[in-house]
Amino acid sequence: MGLLNLALLGAGVALIALGYTRARGPWERLQALRAQDQNVARYQSWRGGVRSSSPTGASVAMDLLRRQARTGGAIVGIGFLLVLAAFAIR
Repeated sequence: MGLLNLALLGAGVALIALGYTRARGPWERLQALRAQDQNVARYQSWRGGVRSSSPTGASVAMDLLRRQARTGGAIVGIGFLLVLAAFAIR
């Protein structure tokens, strides 16, 4: 392996680690908010209430968390491509 291969491999592994740490927290919180939203929907349907279609604070937070998790996933993807490039370049 040459110096370029090692540099690409190191950068790829670093980006994978960075992306994972950036995506993990928002993804866990997003799943918790989704579970709460589904619980509220079940309660409202049982109670017979009508849910308004206007955005709530939780829906805005879910959009923000989804965007943060997607950004972390994109960083992981770029890191994975760098690792593949490190093995493809000879």
